[in-house]
Amino acid sequence: MSDSARCPTTDNGALFACQGQLPRLPVPDLDATLAKYARSLEPLLQPDELTHSKSLIEEFKRSAQGRELQQRLESRAADPSCANWLEDWWNNLSYMGYRDPVIPYVSYHYSFSDDPGCSTAVERAAKLIDGAIAFRQQVVDGSLEPDMTRTTPLCSHSYNFMFNACRIPSIPSDHCQTSTYNGNETVVVVRGGQFFVFSFLRNGSQLSVDEIAATLEQIVQVADANTAEPIGILTADNRDSWARNRKVLLGLPGNKDLLDSIEASAFLVVLEKERPVTREEFSHAVWHGSGRNRWFDKPCQFVVCDNARAGFCGEHSMMDGTPTLRLVESAIAYASELPTPSAARAKRDPELRALHFQTSSAIVSAVKQAETLFATAVSKQHLRVLCFDAFGKERIKQLGCSPDAFIQLVIQLAYTRLHGHARPTYESSMTRKFLHGRTETCRSVTCDSVVWCASMADQNTDNAARIKLFRDALATHSLLVKEAVNGQGVDRHLLGLRMLVKQGEEMPGIFEDPAYSYSSHWYLSTSQVSSENFTSYGWSEVTPKGYGIAYNICKNCLIIHIICMRNEYGLDSDRLARSFETAAKDVHDMLSGSPHKQ
Repeated sequence: MSDSARCPTTDNGALFACQGQLPRLPVPDLDATLAKYARSLEPLLQPDELTHSKSLIEEFKRSAQGRELQQRLESRAADPSCANWLEDWWNNLSYMGYRDPVIPYVSYHYSFSDDPGCSTAVERAAKLIDGAIAFRQQVVDGSLEPDMTRTTPLCSHSYNFMFNACRIPSIPSDHCQTSTYNGNETVVVVRGGQFFVFSFLRNGSQLSVDEIAATLEQIVQVADANTAEPIGILTADNRDSWARNRKVLLGLPGNKDLLDSIEASAFLVVLEKERPVTREEFSHAVWHGSGRNRWFDKPCQFVVCDNARAGFCGEHSMMDGTPTLRLVESAIAYASELPTPSAARAKRDPELRALHFQTSSAIVSAVKQAETLFATAVSKQHLRVLCFDAFGKERIKQLGCSPDAFIQLVIQLAYTRLHGHARPTYESSMTRKFLHGRTETCRSVTCDSVVWCASMADQNTDNAARIKLFRDALATHSLLVKEAVNGQGVDRHLLGLRMLVKQGEEMPGIFEDPAYSYSSHWYLSTSQVSSENFTSYGWSEVTPKGYGIAYNICKNCLIIHIICMRNEYGLDSDRLARSFETAAKDVHDMLSGSPHKQ
């Protein structure tokens, strides 16, 4: 089923035309990284802890082992057979080797704005399917232009894993399976825990949007009149458990063909019976629903609820947000130009196949266990979506600020006010300007940000001084982001050095230092994906002690998706949302010299 032609380099149209010209991810200078690392610890540690950590950093800097590890990493990066020195380590450690369920701990979601041209789920889904098929065709024939940052092309490698791909559970590490494009022009639809597959190419002719609508109507009719064991919930289980249960499924007659149909399909469409109203209900519905009506291993799942509200759930292992953002933006724009579909106008009758899985007592038991695990994990997620409409990107730019750096500093102020101190903060920075690049960490807590936050609580600091401190923090943050996107961050380099300590060699003290694990324990995990077409987007926290904060910087508003666990650490997404709202207004007033007039 694997298709080696899915990883082209330079000869498959515009999309991959620049691959051979992309620079490789650099290995930063060791002394420079260690100096940055030391600076990143200064606002996080007590004086005695900082002194100890800096001594270990200096020891590593002067050691023969430090130089040897740097040389090993440089040799790995120079190996012509290694496209990216970080790629295999990162994909395995962060995704494929991660054993907890992908929901809620890995996958992310986009919740779309409503389509005024659609009043039913079938209408909305048909239009989005048509739009996604059109985008897929550009990926298949390579006519899609590569993503760009101004004049710089970005790596297109991740597009190989967008369509006709699936994460496959394995022990000790999962893998991504890709299938041929030709012969797999299919969409899998899930309704009421039942799976159906249809081909969008019939006798060489693509189905019209009306014919897609007719197919979906028939699926809804069949699914609503029947029930089935919700096999899809198994994809929400612990990865080792799912790997074992997948083998059990494969051992039952006929199931291999059914699994192949799902895993090889272009993408998956979920027709949910839910009718979410609030932003939080909507986010939960798109992100995971009941868990019974999904196949969470598919990279791309379009989700449409019975009230025609729609969104996207992405499996994160091989793609980050920018490629799927482009997919859904394109599908939404394409759909907006289509007339409202009508099954009555379909010229060809629907042709679809229901995928009836064979089950056993072991599978039924596994389903119940997966449902319990899923329900427990999801019930702990405390989610709040804040639509801050006092101002947005345009006003922030008028104030002379980078919108992203502005939001990051507001987050720091909001968290510090609520919890009394700064904690290690991760901001995802894209490194796709490099071959097979994905992300680097921007360590958002700096001495400048901490000093500025303190000034906001100090009545003896006047407004001019606060503004100066704020702009210093803003400039520092923007510099850190610039370094990260240019492959000059701290975390990926240190990871590479640590990974090259051979079995039997002593682990350097810098990596045994509690400050190393603490400073990369992300109490705040943050990232931006901005679209005027979204009402929210988000994912879970990455530690039980922290928050996940996804933000969408719109022209005239800010949409902030905040999530944490309900547990013994007493975090509260509602309170942090309120603190963000107050902090954002305070920063605006500080910079403008007067309260914002709504």
